This record gives sequence, C-alpha cells and structure tokens, in this order.
Amino acid sequence: MAAKRVQFSSPFLPYLFLAPQLAIIFVFFYWPSIQAIQSSFYLEDPFGFGATFVGMSNYTDVLKSSEYLGIARFTAIFTALVTFFALSIGLLLAVKADGVIRGNSAYKTLLIWVYAIAPPVAGLIGMMFFDQHIGPIVELARWFGWDIKVGLDYFDTAFAMIVVSVWKQIPYNFIFFLSGLQGIPVSVREAAAIDCRSGLRRFWTVILPLLAPTAFFLLIINVTYALFDTFGIIDVMVKDKAANNPITLVYKVYMDGFRGNDLGGSSAQSVILMIIVFVLTVFQFRLIERRVHYN
Repeated sequence: MAAKRVQFSSPFLPYLFLAPQLAIIFVFFYWPSIQAIQSSFYLEDPFGFGATFVGMSNYTDVLKSSEYLGIARFTAIFTALVTFFALSIGLLLAVKADGVIRGNSAYKTLLIWVYAIAPPVAGLIGMMFFDQHIGPIVELARWFGWDIKVGLDYFDTAFAMIVVSVWKQIPYNFIFFLSGLQGIPVSVREAAAIDCRSGLRRFWTVILPLLAPTAFFLLIINVTYALFDTFGIIDVMVKDKAANNPITLVYKVYMDGFRGNDLGGSSAQSVILMIIVFVLTVFQFRLIERRVHYN
C-alpha cells in the first residue's frame, strides 16, 4: 500500500514547523560546540579580561597528561561495565517479569519506580548504602572480609560508582525490554516452543534476535548514559572527598573548567570527548547495526 503524503499549502510551511526545533538544537548544541572549538585554541582569562591564541597547545597538554590518560582508561572500563550489567540485568528481569502471571503489576512497579529518581538523588541513596557506619552493603562486605571505604579507596569508590550507576539504569532497560517481549506475537512463541523444547536455546535463537532492534537502541542509550548522565551520581559520590578518587572524562571537563578555571584546557577536553562520541556512534551504526534485523 502506498504511503500517504501530506500536502502543504506553501513550500515554506514545513520549514516553518521545523524552525523552533532547529533553533533549539542550534542554540543548545551547535553554538556551544562552536564556542568550545574556538576556546580550545586560546588561553583565556577566567574573568574574561583577555585571551591568547596558543594553537594546539591545549590539545597536546591534555593528550600528554598521564592523569588524563588514566581517567580516559577508567572511563572506558566504567562505560563498558555499566552498559553490560545494566543491559544484562534489565533483560533478565524483563524475561522474568514477562513470565509472571500472578502479581505481575506489583512486580513491574517495584522494578520501574527507581527510574523516577534523579541521578543526584540516586548518588545520595547510593552513598547511604555504602556509608562506612550504616551502609548495608558495607556490612555485607565485612562478612566476607572486605572493608569498603568509599571516598578513600580508589577501587572501592569505583565499585560503588558502578553499582549505583547500574542500579539507576536498570529500570529504563527493563521497561523497553519488557515492551519488546510483550510485542512478540503469541503465534511465534508457540511455534518456537514446538520447534525447540529447551527454553534457553529458544531464547537465544528466537526471542533474542527479535529483540535486537530494542537491544541496539538501548546499547546507544546506555553508552551515552554511562559517558554523560552519570555526572550527577559521580558528583555526589566524589565531591569534597579526600584522596585520589576515580572520575570520568565529562567530570574532568567540569573540574578543570569550573574549579580549575582552565577554560582552554577544558574546552579542548570537550572537543576530544565530542570526537570520541562521534567515533563510537559511527562504529555502532556502521558495524553493530548491520547485525540487527528490523523485520
């Protein structure tokens, strides 16, 4: 059946409808990006009294910094772990919820409500769970001989950041995976049950390929979340803490720009982060999307 085409009275009317959205994108994305690229080539006074052109010096200083390379390494590990565990646990819970017959509404509500919590609040709740005196996770770890010291020990703080970030993102993945599972026709499930008696094999060969579009969408969202949206959680967990705590690249941009008043270096880091995200996006759409079948 041929698709219906909307006819406009004027050829400029569609562009007029798009103008507000394009204006918002330009003001809040492209204009700051242009400003960041421009600032990355200057050594600027933090109070706006002047700027000196320094060429690529800000970039070379950043890329030669062992501290920055260490933070980039931690960001890659942090992003991979948060994405993997948030997707895996969200999918597991969705599969279990999809099979629940009695009390499924209460089960789903208990899993979804965490999604409504703002990232800083999630970080605050996470700090209570990992508190040295009253935290239940700290008490549980002590049973196994692990004395968790969030804010003082690098590994313990990284572990807490990953756990809280995964916990915050699981409901989002759960909602989409559950919707994808419930969108699979009953006839397909019955045919798969006849052809394959093993539930695990049936899931890997029939159910999971049908969820591939949803999983691909969530992969992009989760990578973006781990890179950028965990800022509030990290800020709550490492702010004003002594010792060498782990941070991600986006938090490093904030630290150097707003606390260190290094606007040129912070802008150079922003441009590098934009390039990394662009490369990741191209990789995801060029290589991973080829394995996704939408029909």
